[in-house]
Amino acid sequence: MPLKEKTIERMYWSIGEVADDLGVNTSLLRYWEKEFGTLRPKRTNKGERLYTKDDIEQLRKIQHLVKDKGFTLQGAKGQLRSAEPVDVPDASPSAAFPVEEVRSRLQRIRARLVELREVGC
Repeated sequence: MPLKEKTIERMYWSIGEVADDLGVNTSLLRYWEKEFGTLRPKRTNKGERLYTKDDIEQLRKIQHLVKDKGFTLQGAKGQLRSAEPVDVPDASPSAAFPVEEVRSRLQRIRARLVELREVGC
């Protein structure tokens, strides 16, 4: 029987990587860390932040509550403390943007623009 390949999973991500993944500035992540006491990424000897999967999941929840649901920071803190789980939508681009629907809408817009150009507007 052949040996199974071990899959090595990453344990930590830098603040820049997490910010890029979430589409926010690093300063916002530092601000959320200050505001939400439960968010405590590990630090290197130089003081650089290292985020785990759990940290990133918590950041996704915070982002969902504040940016998508429109909670204030106080409201988001209360929601995170409550027993109710926060359902964060799938972060994959295909889930956020249904490609065929977007393509169809863009084609309709293009057709309308061509029509307007021909009329002389």
